[in-house]
Amino acid sequence: MKFGVLLDHQYPRSEDLGQRLDELVTITETARDLGYDSIFGIHHYLASLQTPQPLLVLSRLIPSSGQMMLGTGIYVATLPHPVETAEATATLDQLSGGRLILGVGAGYRDDEFDSFGIDRRTRGSRLVETLDLVRALWSGEEVNHEGEHFRVQGQRLSVLPAQQPRPPIWIGANNTKTIRRAARIGDAWIASPNVKRRWAKGNLGEFKEELAAQGGSLEGRDLPILRELHLAEDDATAQRRADPYLREEYQAYAAYDLAHFLEMYEDLRRKSFMVGSADTVAASIADLAEAGFNHFIFRVFWSGMPLEYSLETLTRFAEDVMPRFRSGT
Repeated sequence: MKFGVLLDHQYPRSEDLGQRLDELVTITETARDLGYDSIFGIHHYLASLQTPQPLLVLSRLIPSSGQMMLGTGIYVATLPHPVETAEATATLDQLSGGRLILGVGAGYRDDEFDSFGIDRRTRGSRLVETLDLVRALWSGEEVNHEGEHFRVQGQRLSVLPAQQPRPPIWIGANNTKTIRRAARIGDAWIASPNVKRRWAKGNLGEFKEELAAQGGSLEGRDLPILRELHLAEDDATAQRRADPYLREEYQAYAAYDLAHFLEMYEDLRRKSFMVGSADTVAASIADLAEAGFNHFIFRVFWSGMPLEYSLETLTRFAEDVMPRFRSGT
């Protein structure tokens, strides 16, 4: 069983970004010292919040991350040209000594596609072609590609990844069709932090079924899921402390009226988030682990939350929950 941290590096424009980036170092060093396995960054362009680019953030964190894997969760791979993605990620893999996980998704924000001059309706085919081209470039062989969206003729990548044959590719997807596609074009499906437990378990079954149909094996394969996490000495305290920050985070995402949002939020709080005591959180992990998930990546900070709450959650989890799964008890 593996455990990681998703860095929520998006901040109001009024905040001191330099201070917040220093806090990412503190979170990373704490996770490293507590025995976590991975650190992930998020990705958007032209966001309303200050959102530093993840490959640069992860590069900054290399000296603080020990041997943890460094991942994107997720990178909007349909917007940059695949040559840029292949070169930049290979460079990060080299800088980190072969610790990159490239988590990608098709994207969904209209303003991003409009600003890049890309038809959002082509995002599915662009994602498939992008990954085909990135893999070909990572191989180090001469690439001759004439596709629907991209043309690369007679070129070799200037920097190759340190990992051989290549870094793992995880795919973010939020419906059964694209989850099955993830089994065909990637190494893992990475489930979003707001998907409900029953839905996540059912669609992991879809991923595994499609993987088997493609001749893939589950042996040694990461089956990751993102979760919102906050721990305290009891459920009531954890809910009271986390709720204002989680509620504000998800209200910013919701394009619904307030009544619909409140109904949706309460459902997520009960069926998706891991907020409570060590025993409550451990039971939620055990439920998902029984379905096959084996790499849990937690977001422990939301905008406005005091840093000490995040560090306390990381410590409580490492001391009171992690050993239950790593010792096999």
